[in-house]
Amino acid sequence: MKRLWTPAWIVRHVAMVALVVGFCGLGWWQISRAAAGNTLSWAYAVEWPIFAAFVVFVWWREIRHTLRAASTAEDPADPAVTAALEQPVTAASGQPVTAAAGGGPATAGPSSPASTTPVVRRPVRVARTAVPADDGEDADLTEYNRYLSWLTANPGARPGDYPG
Repeated sequence: MKRLWTPAWIVRHVAMVALVVGFCGLGWWQISRAAAGNTLSWAYAVEWPIFAAFVVFVWWREIRHTLRAASTAEDPADPAVTAALEQPVTAASGQPVTAAAGGGPATAGPSSPASTTPVVRRPVRVARTAVPADDGEDADLTEYNRYLSWLTANPGARPGDYPG
């Protein structure tokens, strides 16, 4: 519950209360206008409380999401997954693979259980190379592809910075 009393959450709580009170007030105002003879106001008199209910729904869903995220962060992992992660990785020779001290390369061979750590492999990132358009039939398409290649090569640049 402490997580719901941060400055950001206090602003959300105040905004929710202000919106619900405002929407209910507007609904009451539409009811008074409808009672005075404005038939269109009956539709608005129904809509404003629905808007207020939607604000309460979103606020409640965000609270549940935050509390659920906090409870899963505090819970330990599944025991089966933890046990699988604690088993040492073995090489093809049957020897445990350990990471060398200081972040060096992993070595296969006998070692003490205290220094045995599983080796974590990172996914391989495959770089895609751009294929130039050779047909030359559409100059606009070729220029647009050069522009897109430049934007990809310069991710922090704005489109107005394009030199072409």
